[in-house]
Amino acid sequence: MKKFGWFILVFFAIGVGLYPLGYIFTENLEQFGLLSQKSEAIKSSQLWRLLFNIHIYVGGFSLLIGWSQFMKKFRNKYLNFHRNLGKVYVIAVLLSGITGLYIAVYAEGGWVSKLGFIGLACAWLYTTIQGYRTIRKGKVSLHEKWMIRSYAVTFAAVTLRIWLPMFQVGFGMDFISAYVIIAWLCWVPNLLWAEWRIRRLKL
Repeated sequence: MKKFGWFILVFFAIGVGLYPLGYIFTENLEQFGLLSQKSEAIKSSQLWRLLFNIHIYVGGFSLLIGWSQFMKKFRNKYLNFHRNLGKVYVIAVLLSGITGLYIAVYAEGGWVSKLGFIGLACAWLYTTIQGYRTIRKGKVSLHEKWMIRSYAVTFAAVTLRIWLPMFQVGFGMDFISAYVIIAWLCWVPNLLWAEWRIRRLKL
């Protein structure tokens, strides 16, 4: 079960991590993914499109590489690589998290969903910065705890894409109604899981 769970995590991390490439290769870009739900006024803003692109591509990259940091044997054997890749991950989260704050203000569903995604961006930035600060101070155990939390929030990109079709198809909800709930559901349970995992590992 442990190996199966790890396989599922890596499978979704890679799959959703590569998902932003769809914005490059799709012919009808305006109707791809979450762009299809945005108003023409928002999509016509060059600043919004620039920050949206940074958010999805760099965020996808952080999801794509982050899981490898938890492979203990590999980490111990290639410690310098682990450290350098960790720095890349932190930079990627900072870029995607900061742009995510801006993108969140334009989230569909009113202020409930906007606050949900603002909270997501803040939690992502905070947990990752704490992870970096603790390892700089040599606090390895605390660093590991914070990075578990950080990647759990990173994984919101996956859980959002699991919950959204489940609510729309399974529960018959329209996009906006589902989006308001999932703005919180995509990351709060992830953090709760991280706390459970930390306690279970007794870090």
